[in-house]
Amino acid sequence: MSRRVMYCLSRFTPDMEVYSIDEAFLGLDGFSHLDLTDYSLQMQRYVFRATRIPISVGIGPTKTLAKLANRIAKNRQRQADGNGVFNLCDRALQNALLPTISVNDVWGIGKRWSAKLQARGIATAAQLRDTEPGVIRQMSNVVLERTVYELQGISCLGLEDIQPKKQIMCSRSFGRLVTSKSDLLEAISCHGARVTEKLRQQQSRAGGLYVFLKTNRFSINEPQYQNSITFAFSAPTGHTGEVISAARAGLQRIFCSGFRYQKCGVMLMDIAPANIIQCNLFCQRDHERDDRLMRAIDQLNSKMGTGTVEFAAQGIRRDWQMRQAMRSPRYTTRLAEAMIVKC
Repeated sequence: MSRRVMYCLSRFTPDMEVYSIDEAFLGLDGFSHLDLTDYSLQMQRYVFRATRIPISVGIGPTKTLAKLANRIAKNRQRQADGNGVFNLCDRALQNALLPTISVNDVWGIGKRWSAKLQARGIATAAQLRDTEPGVIRQMSNVVLERTVYELQGISCLGLEDIQPKKQIMCSRSFGRLVTSKSDLLEAISCHGARVTEKLRQQQSRAGGLYVFLKTNRFSINEPQYQNSITFAFSAPTGHTGEVISAARAGLQRIFCSGFRYQKCGVMLMDIAPANIIQCNLFCQRDHERDDRLMRAIDQLNSKMGTGTVEFAAQGIRRDWQMRQAMRSPRYTTRLAEAMIVKC
């Protein structure tokens, strides 16, 4: 659903930064001939029509002001006195509203810096904006100085391309507490396969992995245990079989019988671009062959559905899986779950 929303937004401008799963910045340079509020309302209606997800839009001359405008739009939308769009480009409007916004509501300012600023008499976004940037840099750093410039309407934070992740993790709580090593090995194999698929999607390889398992720390009447282990590959890899083998070997070493486990997981580390392979003297893997095999598996699973081709270590029944009994029906993404209306 996140990808669908971002695709809808991308149709309104060529300049876009996906900031998180539910947030994006859109560059509107060259759109000055349009009424930006009306254009944003069109965007809002289009996204809702295509995905049934309501969005709020904040408009500002800089990222920081756009974030504040978005916050105002959300608050007014909740109070039913706004349409989910707010334009904060007007200087007079900024002068009227920034004194009413607490400094800890400014994007990028956490509790620690908020307390320090308030101790110096800077309690609102307007007071931060009107402080000399050099003074802010002396008491903090260049990041907070940029925030001051942004509040003044001077853009210091441009749109960025999506950066590849430095670490990728896959972990799930079990549908029931697990005691069997075979179930744990099956689960860690599934997590290893999924995390490696994510790795290949961003065209990367991993130089190492981290495996962990743990009991339910909230079960105070049961014995507790948790452990983890790291493993380094001889050469960066994106091969599912190699990751699964390492994950299973790691789990074998940290498993301890006599406990009821709640969760296990795999995290890939030391991630590098897929086109860079630094092998050691004793590495004998055929990486080109591995890449062809993984591409074939990914293409089959993409075309025929997730799980069409899997490794035997991932098992079949998977009684340990999450129950997901309260999951909402996926009307817009699963044909089998589409609503049926009988007249």
